[in-house]
Amino acid sequence: MRATTIHAPRDIRVSDVPDPKITAPTDAVIKVTAGCICGSDLWPYRGENDIDAGSTIGHECVGVIEEVGAEVTSFKPGDFVIVPFDHCDNTCAHCRAGMQAACENLGFTASGQAEYALVTQAEGSLVKTDGMPDASMIPSLLTLSDVMATGWHAAVAAGVREGGTAVVVGDGAVGLCGVLAAATMGAEKVIAMSRHEPRQAIARQFGATHVVAERGDEGAELVREITGGVGGDAVLECVGNDAAMKQAFAVARPGSTVGFVGVPHDVELPIRRMFQKNIGLAGGMAPVRQYLPELLKLVQDGAINPGLVFDRTLPLEQVAEGYRAMDEREAIKILIQP
Repeated sequence: MRATTIHAPRDIRVSDVPDPKITAPTDAVIKVTAGCICGSDLWPYRGENDIDAGSTIGHECVGVIEEVGAEVTSFKPGDFVIVPFDHCDNTCAHCRAGMQAACENLGFTASGQAEYALVTQAEGSLVKTDGMPDASMIPSLLTLSDVMATGWHAAVAAGVREGGTAVVVGDGAVGLCGVLAAATMGAEKVIAMSRHEPRQAIARQFGATHVVAERGDEGAELVREITGGVGGDAVLECVGNDAAMKQAFAVARPGSTVGFVGVPHDVELPIRRMFQKNIGLAGGMAPVRQYLPELLKLVQDGAINPGLVFDRTLPLEQVAEGYRAMDEREAIKILIQP
């Protein structure tokens, strides 16, 4: 099959690689209808994560089941499914506690930017739609494989509540989905910290009541002004670097929680501020399967349209251009069509 492969920093290619095969009874092979580039894919692209030269890359996709293993009984070839990036059996103790991201049989999508992808725990992971969805719904359904569920997880972890104030640090696709999650959960004020006008516009479409472009002490002071000198009741950290984490804690009110979902890189927690102000930290890798049924219903009912985070679509053969555009912040999120 044709698949996106990474060979070195900023060296993305489309290569011929072996088709995924059923090797365990819990497996399923998916013919990818749509995949996409994630902000977290940019860490290895920039050389900030280790690279296994020639390996496939891409963990977000939706598609049609091609083949299933013997223990996959709820799905059949031809079913259209959403593929959580983190696979789970959905039956182990951690899954039953709602933490599918720590499943005892955890797996990951490894070729979402390709013609086919393997799901290692298909019975527990996949969620199907009623027939083939309309093409207009594909972008929103694709976000449910990661970024919408991850933004939702940030809001849950931060304790967003109806009538409260939420501050979102980060204006990538996850941050924008965090804005949408906070607004959907009923936050009265949703403050998006964003310096980029196209992203600010989507944030407002998603329910942001305020946008703060400033950073550091100035940004924190503006958030305090908006919140009557208090700070955010819930803060969503959706980047993963040290500056974003410090910003999140700077805008958090005493007794609040920072919900973090940005993959951490060189982050040092402000422990003294956390101690003095009783500010908590919660979150991590999103248990996508936990949120999928609720999010799917919201999409199908037209209550949310997270697919707006995609501002460009490219064929698989042009995926390298997609990485370049996202790396240089010319695009928010790029949908890839095999």
